[in-house]
Amino acid sequence: MKKLPIGISTLSSILDGDCIYVDKTALIAQLVNDGRYYFLSRPRRFGKSLLVDTLKELFEGNEALFRGLHIHPHWDWMQEHPVIHISFNDGVYTDRAQLEQRITGQLQDNAAHLQIELPESNDNALLFARLLERAVAHHGQPAVVLIDEYDKPMNDQIDHPERAIELRDGLKNLYSVLKGRDTLLRFVLLTGVSKFSQVSLFSGLNNLQDITLRSTYSSLCGYTQVELEQNFADYLPGVNLEQMRRWYNGYNWLGESVYNPFDVLLFLQEKLYRSHWFATATPTFLLKLLKAGQYYLPELEHFEVHEASLGSIDIGNMSAEALLFQTGYLTIHNTLIRGEQLYLVLGYPNQEVKVAFTTHLLAELTPRTVRPERYSLRIYDALAAANLDALHDLLKRFFASIPHDWYRNNHIDQYEGYYASLFYAHMVACGANTIPEDVTSTGQIDLTVIVENKVFIVEFKALDTEQANSKALAQIKSRHYADKYHDGRELYLVGIEFSKPLRNIVGFEWERVSP
Repeated sequence: MKKLPIGISTLSSILDGDCIYVDKTALIAQLVNDGRYYFLSRPRRFGKSLLVDTLKELFEGNEALFRGLHIHPHWDWMQEHPVIHISFNDGVYTDRAQLEQRITGQLQDNAAHLQIELPESNDNALLFARLLERAVAHHGQPAVVLIDEYDKPMNDQIDHPERAIELRDGLKNLYSVLKGRDTLLRFVLLTGVSKFSQVSLFSGLNNLQDITLRSTYSSLCGYTQVELEQNFADYLPGVNLEQMRRWYNGYNWLGESVYNPFDVLLFLQEKLYRSHWFATATPTFLLKLLKAGQYYLPELEHFEVHEASLGSIDIGNMSAEALLFQTGYLTIHNTLIRGEQLYLVLGYPNQEVKVAFTTHLLAELTPRTVRPERYSLRIYDALAAANLDALHDLLKRFFASIPHDWYRNNHIDQYEGYYASLFYAHMVACGANTIPEDVTSTGQIDLTVIVENKVFIVEFKALDTEQANSKALAQIKSRHYADKYHDGRELYLVGIEFSKPLRNIVGFEWERVSP
């Protein structure tokens, strides 16, 4: 049984180490044949580095590695190109001097690999230009430039705009060398997580084809369902494929949906449903951005945006939705045409991201002393037992535990969807299956919560008064929301009324619906 390539991002190590390799070379061949200058954005740990390394081995003509792979009979192995490979994967970048030092080191390493000498200089743009020119002259073929994680230095300092701009200027100086050197270049690929605007970073390098949302290449990184079942068949006996798909598949860029490779490999090793990918980096900056923007959390499951708003970002002008999409916390669920404009419907890609991200948001929206995670297990148990009185008590105690100073210091009292967002976040964080704004023939249910064959139809109302008015439960009944779920499962109607002045629940009514 072949080994799982956990933590391996070089083709030779995977193949020589008798590890599973998911053959992407058919798409790679199409990429090379269709153009010369590309940009690809994908979230972290999605196989971008392996893609770059595979291209490096191809253009260097390492034929033995590709025997048995799709591309082997379709590649001209007589053509070998000098490859310049620059990666910003390693380490954390803090300032311009450190960035320049690391760039210089990589340029020198590439020169040594290509058996050429560079002049003595502190100007990395000059060194890069000379590296290109001398590599082409020495090897007699146009060069290939592969830049992996081109944006990582900026992303390392995304919450420190002045530092990020300083690092951006250093990268701009490097990338400007590629402009106007068509005769020296056979192929160029830049990969990264974020797409920063061409004006701010690429300085006129406007011939890069952005294939991020090209449906043909949606599965260029990541594993499709078919690839999972074919390549990892030895590891799948006993695995519930539908549950695995719900937990880890779902990333989409207008084509076929894929799994994050890191999730697949860690899950198949441990056979435990954990937040493998999410746990590798807490999105603190994004959580703060969502809190500052006072987003209504249920909307993140169905978020409509214009295609152009996801295209690029710039330091100091970053929308939460663009960052959430580019970093992989939201993905494309559908497309809409309004007039002649294309809109994208975003939502969480899968259960892993939905639960982990919402749990962290819940912590960000409440003071540390409250520790909302303590409530999650008890909330789930109350739902599983259909103990609605216990649920009422837990929620009242949670809201009562938030100090009044928290509201004033964070301007939460001006956050219209705050209380409903907290309720929704608790339902997701406890592990329940949640459907916000659940559509019926007579309207929209605020939230449907499903736990262990029990369905809870919830209407949540935030009132400007201190008195309940019993309208939440009455609305569920008058609009016949329960009709959608007369399917044999236990069915409960729950009306919750929250007083903004009192900052707590003042009305909690529920009924069990007879089959």
